[in-house]
Amino acid sequence: MLLAAIFGVAAFLIKEPNMTWRQSLLQKAYPIIMFLGKLTGQSSKTMLNNDKAIRPIENFYELSAIKNNGDTLPFSELRGKKVLLVNTASDCGYTGQYEELEALHKKYGDRLVILGFPANDFKEQEKKSDEDIATFCKVNYGVTFQLMKKGQVIKGANQQPVYQWLTNPAKNGWCEKEPDWNFSKYLIDETGMLMAYYSQWVSPKNMSLVNGTFLVVVD
Repeated sequence: MLLAAIFGVAAFLIKEPNMTWRQSLLQKAYPIIMFLGKLTGQSSKTMLNNDKAIRPIENFYELSAIKNNGDTLPFSELRGKKVLLVNTASDCGYTGQYEELEALHKKYGDRLVILGFPANDFKEQEKKSDEDIATFCKVNYGVTFQLMKKGQVIKGANQQPVYQWLTNPAKNGWCEKEPDWNFSKYLIDETGMLMAYYSQWVSPKNMSLVNGTFLVVVD
C-alpha cells in the first residue's frame, strides 16, 4: 500500500512533455477536482435547462465567429446539428476537459458540433496566442474539433457577439447566465434554440446522444 502511494506521488510529480509544470500538475489534478465536485454536489447545482422550449428572439444562425486560423464561420452552416459552445483555457484545473470534448467530438461529430472559444477572462489562464493554443491542444490532447479565435466571453464591452447572444434573454429568449469559469458549456439544438447551460463541473464524459436526445448524467 505504501509502495503504491509512493509510486502515485512520483507519477504526479513527473512533468508531462510539452507542458509547463503548472499545466502538468493541473492535468493530473483534474480527476481529483471533478471527484470533489461530485462529493459536494456541484455538478447538479450548475445546470440550467430550457424546459419550456422558449424560442430565441434573435436568430442564432445569423451569427458568425472567427476561427482560430482567421477564417469566418457562418453559423448558418450549423443548421441541422446540435452545437456545444465551450469557453476554454490552457492553464486551468479543468483543461483536462479538452480530452473529454475530443472524445465527444469523435463519437458524435456527425450530429454534434463542438466549438472551443479560448478566453483569458478567468485569472488570466489563457495567455497564449491563437497559434500556440492550437498547437498546445493538438499535441497534448489530440484536439481536432473547431477552435475559435481567442476573445472575451464574460459580459462587458468586448464580449464576443455569440456570447452576447448566449447570455442575453433579449436575444436567446431566456438565459442570462454568463460562464462561471473556464469550460462552461452552452447547448444549441438543431433548430438554433438555446437548450441548456452546463458549468465547468459538468464533465463531457457524462454527455451522450441517444436517439437524437442530448443526455447529461450527473453522478
